[in-house]
Amino acid sequence: MNWGNKLVLVFVVFGLFIGYLVYRAVTTKYDLVSKDYYKDELRYQDKIDRMKNASKISEVIVEQDADAIIIQLPKEQKGYAVSGDVFFYCITDDRNDYHTTLQVDSTNKQIFLKKSLQKAAYDIKINWQIGKELYYFEKKILIR
Repeated sequence: MNWGNKLVLVFVVFGLFIGYLVYRAVTTKYDLVSKDYYKDELRYQDKIDRMKNASKISEVIVEQDADAIIIQLPKEQKGYAVSGDVFFYCITDDRNDYHTTLQVDSTNKQIFLKKSLQKAAYDIKINWQIGKELYYFEKKILIR
């Protein structure tokens, strides 16, 4: 094989490589952080205010055992009527996101079974309200 054939072969391999990269770029799925990113950004001050309220009390405890994720609201809020929601935001794939209402028991705990979640990294985002006070807590967790 002479140098001319080798040069043509190099160009063909390079062209195939570039074609493969273009194919991968077009078919790769990119999940946005949020579908309403700009609206969420405008409401960010509300989130900051909620986080300030949550920092004035003891921290929310998020634990994981073999079968479940346990969320424990602050002990100071035990016995109060709590309303809110919990959002399990899957960092790697938005199809694994899980959103539900917050329904704590008499001990201020809520249990989420792992079988309803995929094994992945999640941001747990908790919004709750007691009376007129609004609270927000966020924690990263790896579900195994």
